[in-house]
Amino acid sequence: MKVILQRAKDAEVNVKDASVGKIENGFVALVGITHGDTEEDLEYLVNKTIHLRIFEDNQGKMNLSLKDIGGSILSISQFTLYADCRKGRRPNFMQAAKPAQAEKLYEQWNRKLRNNGITVETGAFGEMMNVSFTNVGPVTIILDSAERK
Repeated sequence: MKVILQRAKDAEVNVKDASVGKIENGFVALVGITHGDTEEDLEYLVNKTIHLRIFEDNQGKMNLSLKDIGGSILSISQFTLYADCRKGRRPNFMQAAKPAQAEKLYEQWNRKLRNNGITVETGAFGEMMNVSFTNVGPVTIILDSAERK
């Protein structure tokens, strides 16, 4: 499982010209799921996401977590995080989980964040989405549950 966290002061996702999710102050989280992802992968990344200290304290140091600042998450499913671009010019998405499996794990990801007191807004799984946000810093962090092993 891969998650790209982008620190944002505001973010919104639109589907078919209608806003379906909007946050202020938190993360835009792009979430990719692969075939072998498990409950342990979810737990690891939820914990990392909530407690990663990349928000500035009063001294301007990245010392505060999402939980510390009372931030929110705009969660966007993104199978393209598992694109394989090694051969040719057209990406291969064979490492991305099938939609039924990916949607189930993506929904569990969002539920676990909410169960930890985080406000989570989402896009629409499997839909074409337009995401707009202001990346603060900019700060962008890539988390991959495969790296914990």
